[in-house]
Amino acid sequence: MRIVAMNDHVIAGIEDLMGMGAPYVRARSSSDYWLYATLFSSTCPVAIDGDQILGAVVAMRSQDEPNDVYIQDVMTHPEHRRSGVAQALLGFVIAQAIAWKCRRLYLTSEADNDAAASTWQRLKFTNIPGDRMVNGVHVISNFKGPGKDRAVYELTL
Repeated sequence: MRIVAMNDHVIAGIEDLMGMGAPYVRARSSSDYWLYATLFSSTCPVAIDGDQILGAVVAMRSQDEPNDVYIQDVMTHPEHRRSGVAQALLGFVIAQAIAWKCRRLYLTSEADNDAAASTWQRLKFTNIPGDRMVNGVHVISNFKGPGKDRAVYELTL
């Protein structure tokens, strides 16, 4: 497995991969992935084995809080889950965040996404306390706008 920065050559494969993540990961358009590959490649790693894309992360450094890196999407191919792909991809993002002297990575998740909650906890992310609990997960109401309640996880660097 190789970890590379997102680039034009993998965009079609990234779209296919992200499409496998429904309902929790939403595939974006090829122009969105072009933007990530062009403007945010240092925090958008892709795991590749031969010609197969094993996983990808879309993350970006906050312009409002430059000490934060927001992880938008994490997706591992279903046939390669629990094999260290997400950990390797996030290691790439963490290394860049440390080089930038950022203080934390954070992400949001649906409260009922048990697989994601398990992954974040295994990777030492902390579920930020919210205003209510759902299935043992702290949730912040309206975090991403009205009616968009989210579990928020952070990793302090």
